[in-house]
Amino acid sequence: MYEMPLSVDELWARIRDEARGLVEYEPLLASFYHATIIGHSDLRGAMSFLLSSKLADEVVSAMALREIIEQAYEADEGLIEAACADIQAVCTRDPAVEAYSTVLLYLKGFQAIQAHRVAHWMWQQDRRSLALYIQSRVSTIFQVDIHPAATIGYGVMFDHATGIVVGETCVIENDVSILQSVTLGGTGKESGDRHPKIRKGVMIGAGSKILGNIEVGECARVGAGSVVLNAVPAHTTVVGVPATVVGCAGCDTPSLSMDQTIKNSEPDCDGDTSSDKAPCNRKQA
Repeated sequence: MYEMPLSVDELWARIRDEARGLVEYEPLLASFYHATIIGHSDLRGAMSFLLSSKLADEVVSAMALREIIEQAYEADEGLIEAACADIQAVCTRDPAVEAYSTVLLYLKGFQAIQAHRVAHWMWQQDRRSLALYIQSRVSTIFQVDIHPAATIGYGVMFDHATGIVVGETCVIENDVSILQSVTLGGTGKESGDRHPKIRKGVMIGAGSKILGNIEVGECARVGAGSVVLNAVPAHTTVVGVPATVVGCAGCDTPSLSMDQTIKNSEPDCDGDTSSDKAPCNRKQA
């Protein structure tokens, strides 16, 4: 089982408390905070409302989408547990985020991943047309294109998120951080298992392209703008076009430290496994 600092209920209590404080701070947005957070009894209700509102169009209503999303949440409690893990992951790793509610309401990387989780569930239930519809809406609204068959673990962060592409047979394990404009794609028209496998603890820098059925090993780091065509050993840093190993990953878990500075020769790992950013514990001002 994936371990989280806060349970789903504990996180939801924090988010509602933040929202009440935000109503006092910015009364103009009171109705917004009530509609998106305060008016819901649990994270599941807030998530279904938020995603359906974002993804609805003139053909498929928010009400219809909300019913579909609720079906997925009712059938698989792991979808909400994953959302809880993702919120806490972002709040720990992103220095610009000071409140859990910020992740829920405003960060499209988080929202795109949660919509994908619903689409993936639909894909597994053989409701593929609906899954592809959700994928299309996510691509249109968030500029993030994740095939509904792709597998994404817990505690995953898409930072900024614009332009991220995740192919059909891609696997992203737990505690991975991916920045904007990253492609996890194939190398051509081959069929079958053809996309990257991103193991736990990996950080992938902005603009990187990882192509083909290759493995990026546990707790590896891919430098910004790299083109990765071969497997990446665990706990290493790769950079360049094409990417080559330049040394150690710099720490035990790059996805948590989010250190994107690359040196010519990386030192041995120092055993630091955590981010230096404390979890969100302040109301947003």
